[in-house]
Amino acid sequence: MPKRKDGPAVDPLQQALTVLPGVGPKLAEKLAVRGLVHVQDLWFHLPRQYEDRTALTPIRSLLPGVPAQVEGRVEAVERGFRYRPMLRVAIGDEGHGTLVLRFFHFRAAQVAQFQPGARVRCFGTPRPGQHGLEIVHPSYRVLDPRADDALADRLDPVYPAIEGVGPASLRRLIGLALDRLPDEGVLELLPAGLLEHLHLPSLRNALLTVHRSPADADLQALSAGTHPAQRRLAIEELLAHHLSLRRQRLAQQAHAAPPLRERALSRRLQAALPFELTAAQRRVFEQIRLDLALPRPMLRLVQGDVGSGKTVVAALAAMLAVEGGKQAALMAPTELLAEQHLANLRGWLEPLGIRVAWLAGKVTGRARGRVLEEVASGEAQVVVGTHALMQEGVVFHDLALAIVDEQHRFGVHQRLALRDKGAGGGVGPGAIVPHQLVMTATPIPRTLAMAAYADLDVSAIDELPPGRTPVQTIVLSAERRPELIERIRAACAEGRQAYWVCTLIDDSDEVVAQAAQTTFEGLSSQLPELRVDLVHGRMKAAGKQAAMRAFKAGETDLLVATTVIEVGVDVPNASLMIIENAERLGLAQLHQLRGRVGRGSAASNCVLLYQSPLSALARQRLETMRQTQDGFVIAEKDLELRGPGELLGTRQTGIAGFRVADLARDADLLPSVHEIGERLLAESPDLAGRLVERWVGSAARYAAA
Repeated sequence: MPKRKDGPAVDPLQQALTVLPGVGPKLAEKLAVRGLVHVQDLWFHLPRQYEDRTALTPIRSLLPGVPAQVEGRVEAVERGFRYRPMLRVAIGDEGHGTLVLRFFHFRAAQVAQFQPGARVRCFGTPRPGQHGLEIVHPSYRVLDPRADDALADRLDPVYPAIEGVGPASLRRLIGLALDRLPDEGVLELLPAGLLEHLHLPSLRNALLTVHRSPADADLQALSAGTHPAQRRLAIEELLAHHLSLRRQRLAQQAHAAPPLRERALSRRLQAALPFELTAAQRRVFEQIRLDLALPRPMLRLVQGDVGSGKTVVAALAAMLAVEGGKQAALMAPTELLAEQHLANLRGWLEPLGIRVAWLAGKVTGRARGRVLEEVASGEAQVVVGTHALMQEGVVFHDLALAIVDEQHRFGVHQRLALRDKGAGGGVGPGAIVPHQLVMTATPIPRTLAMAAYADLDVSAIDELPPGRTPVQTIVLSAERRPELIERIRAACAEGRQAYWVCTLIDDSDEVVAQAAQTTFEGLSSQLPELRVDLVHGRMKAAGKQAAMRAFKAGETDLLVATTVIEVGVDVPNASLMIIENAERLGLAQLHQLRGRVGRGSAASNCVLLYQSPLSALARQRLETMRQTQDGFVIAEKDLELRGPGELLGTRQTGIAGFRVADLARDADLLPSVHEIGERLLAESPDLAGRLVERWVGSAARYAAA
């Protein structure tokens, strides 16, 4: 370990970036924005791709779409200003091939470099142009006839960009940082022998390989992220994220929670329900009941497909809190969904003499004051609401159970805010906090749950209640739209209701709303005998509520909607759904939308209307929807096709921010990650902390909230 001039040893893993030549306060500030503070942070700022400049490809051998390095002499230069400034440079090589280099952004000094006869070496991806192959904006250099023009002896790494720091500067800095890589004994944080069975390289060798890949490295494996060096880094990154979540859980479990034991009330509710619980519902409630009986906080995720009956399980859990003289709160992300929970809970609980209060943004004035008094006095035993439940003025008398629906739609701090309204009010170790039950209708693949919810116990309601009719899914080209109009007419003539979902994908809500408005007007004129209504995200909350209520009450035959209905109201009489531009949506969203029909006993249909031509990915998605209705199968396919980021809505969890790991690709590493993680926490908690600091750092997540 190096010594400072004044004596004490400097930990090479904690050296500030300012020790590197050329890193002053301004540059250090730009790097710190990306979490790069220490020299070791640059070791783990990993390439996102590689360029092979170790060989030259003859121009005649270039293939469209395949990146390559070529060398040739300038044959012609042309500047044009037809639509915008453009520079075209034709180069030729000894193989008598010609390639055009095209630039849209260039300076006069660049043009002057391209003198006829000058030798140019460039790298880029060829594509067909007007006169043969061309490369748009290649990286290039004009060769000095007197200088050494030797080819690179290793692959060129391409790093994630950092604002205000050029690629060349970043490469130089990472090179300087790698020169300071300590020996394995200092660098390695994993105890010897833990990774032997995986036959992976040491961490030092892995880092040198990914940053300084030799010319003979397997470029295909590096591009796919499956090279042994990348796998070695991936397992450590997965381990750091896993440890981060497990430590959050241990911190949560250090709190106390009121033990809630089953008495008569939950049994009375079960007896009063107009339906029998499924075996899956009974199994999950039993898991919750055992958790709630303990004096430490329950942290349980219940996942189940649309319509699997999560709300009734949550209601039974709430009864255990009420029986103990305490309160339960249920928070949902939208007023529509919260209102549906309110209607269900009031229908089930008020006949048992339980007061269910409603608190949302639109409850204002005196009505709000009354609800706040009931919540604070304990008169309101179960409180249902939206984000409004977490506002400062909301004080619970004795909150023992916090239920969060569609939890991935809430930020971490929002869930913390609800938890902190528990009886103890404090958040330090030993503080009394409510039990937490989080629910999602987005089935999560087992591999993803293992990584994203290592802080939670996961239960699955993997069985639909009897009486639910399977939904037949049909995939149709948009050219057959007129047939669908007749299909809607026939279904509504039989007393059924239908959804027409507009899924124009655009950054602007306004454009989507306009598309829905146009569709609404078109269908209204084509189906004059039907009552057609419209709901979209740009409408005021009251307008949306009114449209959905009218549809639920059977006052509307056809509801034209945007994806605001994805998590929405239960309308058993709706038996037909048309999803326009279905090829633009992910599997999870298509599955959620389809779950709005088939909620009654009538045969239901979902028509996925697509615009030709279909990409291979879109074709796979639509085919998966046609073949299965199992949300867990769909979730696994979605993970495979799209990766974990979109599937979880992971802005909240940080899972999408992996630098080298990929949950779909590296799923086979997860069992080892779990085993090593538990051993480290038990035997070397200090090493666990250093691993989290290395990979997660200040972005440590509070997903246990």
